Amino acid sequence: MIQALFDYQREIYLAVAQHLKAFAGDGNWLTLLAVLPMGVVFGAAHALTPGHSKTLLAAYIAGSQVKLARGLLASLALSFTHITMAVLIAVLALPLVSISLGSVGRAPALETLSRGLLGLIGVWIIWRALRGRHHHHVHEGEAVGFMAGLIPCPLTLFVMTYAISRGIPWAGLVFAVAMMVGVAITLGIVVLLAVLFRSGSVAALERLGSSTAGVATFLEIGTGLILVGAALHQIVG
Repeated sequence: MIQALFDYQREIYLAVAQHLKAFAGDGNWLTLLAVLPMGVVFGAAHALTPGHSKTLLAAYIAGSQVKLARGLLASLALSFTHITMAVLIAVLALPLVSISLGSVGRAPALETLSRGLLGLIGVWIIWRALRGRHHHHVHEGEAVGFMAGLIPCPLTLFVMTYAISRGIPWAGLVFAVAMMVGVAITLGIVVLLAVLFRSGSVAALERLGSSTAGVATFLEIGTGLILVGAALHQIVG
């Protein structure tokens, strides 16, 4: 399955490059706008490949008391930051891309920063749960989404770099926006599934005799441990 996703991702890269090359040749905006729905599909499919902090987002939503609406805001924050970071790198620091990125499609420094910040959130969640306080800060979910999204999207970075090299940066930006919509759709589905999983788990544990407070504490500690573990794996590994 993973190999199939990677193979499909390569096809996405080639298809995007072909569309941008065609636009660079004729400059027909109607042609570009016609393929924007494909950009949404590319973004949604690309978000299914490994990365994009899907697991961490799902763990946070499943282990917290964040409602669906707030969870969707967190997924939007993640999607926006994930795409925007790649656009900023391509537009503002293109000459430094080869230095700032450790390998194609990866930004180790940003990955470490992202996971480190999420690790701090994890420590905070564990401490709060152990103290019996389950009240969430109003914008906690959005903050988690922002921190998880600090890692730039490799497909967006490729699109923007290719578009800039062809002299059509605005075309790359438009395509990036379309892909952001696709990424947001996929992450929104992840949030919905996490909320449903949490509801089912809470109901099952309560049927087994666990108190609501006990279930909340258990889920929050589990979420905190996952975030801390991800941070340690990134920093130590």
